[in-house]
Amino acid sequence: MSTTRFIRDEEHYAEVLLRAREVKRTLWIGTADLKDVFVMRGKRARPFLGEVADLLDKGVSVRLIHAKEPGPNFRRDFDRYPILATGLERVLCPRVHFKLLIFDLQTAYIGSANLTGAGIGMKSDGKRNFEAGIWTDDPQLVAAAIAQFDSVWMGAHCDGCRRQAFCHDGIE
Repeated sequence: MSTTRFIRDEEHYAEVLLRAREVKRTLWIGTADLKDVFVMRGKRARPFLGEVADLLDKGVSVRLIHAKEPGPNFRRDFDRYPILATGLERVLCPRVHFKLLIFDLQTAYIGSANLTGAGIGMKSDGKRNFEAGIWTDDPQLVAAAIAQFDSVWMGAHCDGCRRQAFCHDGIE
């Protein structure tokens, strides 16, 4: 029996972002905006990129699609974890506006929260965005999320896209 739950506001951090630690094989992340996001590890906050680096060290395949180059804080955090440069699969597509996290191709978050502190990360009350989304293991919804992510990943829309001049990769 599948379950689908509505996720709102601060639940995004605990109910979605921290679940990335639990994946065994694959984590796919799609986001329009990308900033340095922090998570608690014990009593210390650390960049979410550190969690991604840990997953890569364990052999998990991580794919990231984002719409624009991240800022300098993200790039500094990126450089702290050398495995990200070689292990993280990344595509920049300026037309991406979806927010998807797909866990082991079995469960998915589909919603409004970008991979930012105010969207899905740690933020204090009064600084968090008002977000909404669903967490699901419903096979039809997960398959639809996988299909959308994969179509962008594989470049299915590139031939007709009028923004190809902005499709460059690389965190500098």
